[in-house]
Amino acid sequence: MTVLLKSIPAGCGCDAPEHAKTLVSIDEALRRICETASPVKETERLALGGAIGRILAEPVYSRGAMPPFDNAAMDGYAIDAGALSGDGPWVLSVCSRLAAGQPVETPLANGGAARIFTGAPVPEGADTVVMQEHVRRLADTIHLERRPEAGANIRRAGSEMTAGETVLDAGRTLGPREIAACAAAGASEVRVRRRVRVALLVTGDEVRQAGAARAAAQIWDTNTPMLCGELAGAAVALIVVEKAIDSRAGLRDRLAESARGADLVITTGGLSVGEEDHVRSALGDLDADIRFAGVAIKPGKPVAFARLGSAVWLGLPGNPLAAFVTWHLFGTAVLRRLHGQSISSLPRRNVVTAHGIRRKTGRCEVRPVTIVGFDALGREVVTFQNATHSERVGRLPDAHGLMFLPAETDSLPEGALVEFQQFPGH
Repeated sequence: MTVLLKSIPAGCGCDAPEHAKTLVSIDEALRRICETASPVKETERLALGGAIGRILAEPVYSRGAMPPFDNAAMDGYAIDAGALSGDGPWVLSVCSRLAAGQPVETPLANGGAARIFTGAPVPEGADTVVMQEHVRRLADTIHLERRPEAGANIRRAGSEMTAGETVLDAGRTLGPREIAACAAAGASEVRVRRRVRVALLVTGDEVRQAGAARAAAQIWDTNTPMLCGELAGAAVALIVVEKAIDSRAGLRDRLAESARGADLVITTGGLSVGEEDHVRSALGDLDADIRFAGVAIKPGKPVAFARLGSAVWLGLPGNPLAAFVTWHLFGTAVLRRLHGQSISSLPRRNVVTAHGIRRKTGRCEVRPVTIVGFDALGREVVTFQNATHSERVGRLPDAHGLMFLPAETDSLPEGALVEFQQFPGH
């Protein structure tokens, strides 16, 4: 038996009446991010070789046709296939030799052939390149045993791109494939958005640097190195990384200072309403415009988002898995918006559960899963932990992506179809 779940973006049950007053759905949170965060305006021109990882601020257009002339797709002989009469075999005189980068000064002689190499211009009068393996060379002649297909093995001018054609739209991230396309289009420079400036403040008096000595009630800091890894890249400038003072006044001052220099301020922890959780009160002191404070997901319900002066603020939960999941759902969306990109979620696909699931309803649950193979129908099968623990990240290295379980679903059998979002790079 299989169960096909409805698409999460269409509604995952997070808007149930009992949650609507305090929590927003994933979709609503993303909508508010989109309407609040604005793309950074400043741009710069960079040499193509130094633009890897940056975000295009304007389209790239081809500066000429590609290829710019008809050329040979392989080594062989350029001939006029239309001039071959009868059933063959045919004997043609080799009249010239053409190499890549060598201009063609004379047209193909009537009834002749030109020795040609890959990338060389096809001479006027030739309509076909015959592979060298398909001819027999004797002195200054070639012998054809079979009629070649007219037009074979020629790369036509403009067949890849035409002059003025849009090669890449604004908003594209420049990876090696995009760089290759720009170079082929003749673009030596590109205009990109400036790097998004990010400040990361980690709260919690109990947190110590990983590997450092710790007292009985202290824990090692997972969130700082994890989020620094998520933020590593050419399109981000991480201008502040620090453990914030865990007091209302201390947080208020650091948030205010960070917001003056950053486009995005990220905090982890301190989002609850207890006496030792000061982030919300500090934001209140700064008259932050809270856009949402809690999303109907598990893990990560406390995640919050606000406008803070000229910057935006994203508050991630303190538990590491919850911080990891909410970063992938909302942090990446905030960055994409600041980069001028669409915030539509990464493509999702259906996968099959390796075993059954029993869970508590009420929130859309997001679990890390590992692809372990395929079923008899060729569908990907995933395995996962029997429960979600917001503090546990020890199994994350084995995970390939996230599985989404709708809020209203309390059980699924083995072999159920669920939605899956793959981690970048997997």
